[in-house]
Amino acid sequence: MKRRFPVVLAMLALGGCASSRTLSGSVGDIGSDAELKAILFADRTHDYSDVDITVYEGRVMLTGSMHTDEGRKKLVDNAWKADGVVQVIDEIFVGDDTPVGQGIEDARIDSAIRLKYVTDGDVRSSNYKLSVSNGVVYVLGVARDQRELDEALRKASATAGVRGVVSHVVLRSFPPPPPSTNL
Repeated sequence: MKRRFPVVLAMLALGGCASSRTLSGSVGDIGSDAELKAILFADRTHDYSDVDITVYEGRVMLTGSMHTDEGRKKLVDNAWKADGVVQVIDEIFVGDDTPVGQGIEDARIDSAIRLKYVTDGDVRSSNYKLSVSNGVVYVLGVARDQRELDEALRKASATAGVRGVVSHVVLRSFPPPPPSTNL
């Protein structure tokens, strides 16, 4: 039992490294994320402090809260300004900021789901990015097939404290490689 804990921690730390994504795609997402954060930092007209930005293959998912609908619309407009953005997914709630206690619970839920993904051979954790806001899990990514997607969503919804799961996952559009015929 003592040996499994360091292995699981190492797997969590390296989970994003073992991916079927291309290096240029990952670098592009990092660039889009950094550019969008710089745009939001420069825009002093609204408070974006309770907004989470998740980028995967040029798809930007916005979660969290804004105080006004005007602020939410400005956030979405700003998201389109970052290079490499091909889609903006608006999951922003208009209302008060997330209370500190709920933020801690959201972080616990996020960690619990990531651990399930990393330790499950049926779900490739690097295919998914998560954002948890007020107990709702938002999933972004590309599933290998419907079975993997169903399992990923089932694991998320079965996690204690989850109030709902919203999927923005697409299925991989190319067929998987043929099975190995090496004997």
